[in-house]
Amino acid sequence: MTTETKTRARPAAVLLTPSAEARIAELMAKAPADAIGVKLSTPRRGCSGLAYSVDYVTEADPMDERIETPGGAFFIDGASVLYLIGSTMDWQEDDFSAGFVFQNPNATGTCGCGESFTV
Repeated sequence: MTTETKTRARPAAVLLTPSAEARIAELMAKAPADAIGVKLSTPRRGCSGLAYSVDYVTEADPMDERIETPGGAFFIDGASVLYLIGSTMDWQEDDFSAGFVFQNPNATGTCGCGESFTV
C-alpha cells in the first residue's frame, strides 16, 4: 500500500491589492542598486504599540515570508507575520495624502491618528 501525500500552496500572510502591487513596482523601478525587494515589518512604536513600516531590503532573511509580485519581491518580516496574517495591504492616494493602508483583522485597537495598532 502506498500513501500519497498531498500538499497545497500556503496562502500568503498578507493579500496585496493591485494598487499595492503597482506601488511596489514603482518603488522597485527607482530602488537603490542593492535593493532586492520591499519589506513590511511591525516595529514597536507609536501610542498603541506596533506600527507598519515598509522599507527597501538588501538581503533576504530565511525567516521572512517572500511574496513574488509582478514588480518585484515583497518580504514580510518573520517576527511580524503573526500580527499580519489575513491582512490586506492597499495603496491609496488622494489630493492630500498617499500611503499604504492596512486592513488587519488581528488588530484589537488603533491610536487616534491611525499610525499604530495593538493586537
